[in-house]
Amino acid sequence: MRVLALRRLLTALAAAVLLVAGAVSAQATSPRAVQADKGPKPTVVLVHGAFADASGFNGTIALLQKAGFPVIAPANPLRDTAGDAAYISSVVDTIPGPVILAAHSYGGVVITNAARGHANVKALVYMGAFAPDEGESALQLAGQFPGSELGAALIPRNYPIPGSEPGTDGYIDAAKFRAVFAADLPASQTRLMAATQRPGSVQGLSGPSGAPAWKTVPSWYLIPTEDKVIPPAAQRFMAKRAGSKVTEIRSSHVVMISHPDAAARIIKAAHAATR
Repeated sequence: MRVLALRRLLTALAAAVLLVAGAVSAQATSPRAVQADKGPKPTVVLVHGAFADASGFNGTIALLQKAGFPVIAPANPLRDTAGDAAYISSVVDTIPGPVILAAHSYGGVVITNAARGHANVKALVYMGAFAPDEGESALQLAGQFPGSELGAALIPRNYPIPGSEPGTDGYIDAAKFRAVFAADLPASQTRLMAATQRPGSVQGLSGPSGAPAWKTVPSWYLIPTEDKVIPPAAQRFMAKRAGSKVTEIRSSHVVMISHPDAAARIIKAAHAATR
């Protein structure tokens, strides 16, 4: 009797194991699961703006790489609008698969122009960035709405241009850097950022933008509501005009540094909506 009961128990356990295995197998091969894994993830190209460099994306990059995204964060030349856009466009030229172009600050001007002519650019992501229309410049848009403290914080320094008049770079005064640029980061960190900042040339910040890629490429916009460089009102205006999907977050201008999770999340959302 005991042997018979034991056999029945073993038979029941075996049936349960087969049932669970079948359910797991069915879930793994369901259309939804197949679709989730369908095709390669796009390469995310992150473009920094003035007064910063590509290392500002380090936290965002780590999260994107953990999620399986190939990432490249090239050095934006920060010399002039057309030339900077041409350089980033040349980087996109080297990427065979789908691309998401994401940018911070003046980098938004660059991707707005660099994306033109690239059918593999599936989305534009603006993070505390400019999204200009044709003929507009970064300085024009920043001054169009009240709230920017950048102008009063800039220190001009001339630099030579062979065969031409000297150019002018703008640096943020180190004493004002944290308050204007990155008020929600530790002072120990912003002191280093101020010392290593890459200046923005007047030629780049005042250069007119070309035909905007956001008219044909879907866009997403992460607006830092405590931004003292690009007024949030200006960002809302640009996002609405571009038809962007908008997320707002309480943050300083450097939203990708203080909130890398939010930056990575909006890029993932762009991928989910365009794959």
